[in-house]
Amino acid sequence: MKLREDEVRVPASGYEIRAMVISPAGAGPWPGLLLYTDIFQLTESTLRTARRLASAGFVVCAPEIYPRTDLAGVALEFDDAGKQAGLAGAAATTTAQFDEDRAAVLDHLAGRSDVTTLFATGFCLGGHLAFRAAFDPRVAATVCFYPTGLHNGALGADADAGSLARAADIAGRLMIVFGSRDPHVPADARLRIVSALYAAGQEDLELHVYAGGEHAFMRDVGARHDPVLTDHALTEAVSFLTER
Repeated sequence: MKLREDEVRVPASGYEIRAMVISPAGAGPWPGLLLYTDIFQLTESTLRTARRLASAGFVVCAPEIYPRTDLAGVALEFDDAGKQAGLAGAAATTTAQFDEDRAAVLDHLAGRSDVTTLFATGFCLGGHLAFRAAFDPRVAATVCFYPTGLHNGALGADADAGSLARAADIAGRLMIVFGSRDPHVPADARLRIVSALYAAGQEDLELHVYAGGEHAFMRDVGARHDPVLTDHALTEAVSFLTER
C-alpha cells in the first residue's frame, strides 16, 4: 500500500505540537490512530513502525511528547546521551501537561475529514500515555506496548499519576503487550496491573506476554530487537483494533 506522510503542527495552549501524520494514499476515510513514541520521540525507528500500521489502513498521528521543552523538534539518538535527554524531557513534563497535549492531538484527529473511529497506541512511556488516552470516551480501542510506570504510577514529573486508579474510566477495548524479560515491567509489576484492571471491572481485555521479549523488543535498532515478536505483536494489534 502506498502511503502519504505529512508534518503537521497541532495547535495547543500557547504552543504547537509537531506531529507526523502517515496515512494510506487516497481519500479515505480510515480509522485514526494516535501513536505515542518512546522517550526518544520521532525517530526513524518509530516512523517505520508508524508506516507499518498506516499500511494496515490507519491514519497514524505520531506527536512529539515533549513539545513544551527544548526537545521540541528533536529526535534523540539511541545512546546514553539520548536516553538521559529523553528522561529529562519526561521529568520536565507533568501528567496534566501530557493529558492536555493528548486532548489537542485527539481533537486534531477527530476533526480530520479522512478519519472515522479513534484508536490509540504507544510504546514504553508512550504505552503509559496510550493507557491514559483510553480515558477519553472518543477512543474506541487502545493497544499499550510494554507501558512503563503504569504499575506504580510514575509518569514524567509525577511520582504517581494515578493511572491505574482510573482504570474504570476506560470505556473502549484494551490490549496490553509485555515482554517476559522486561526489567521495567517484571512479573510482579504485570500482576499488579492485571489485578488492578480486573478490580476496576476491566475483564474484557487482551493481555499478551511474549516469552523472551525484552524491554523495547519492537524497536528495530539495537540488540533487544526481536523481529519475529515484533511482527507477531503488530499483527495481533491490527487484528485487535480492527476486530478481525
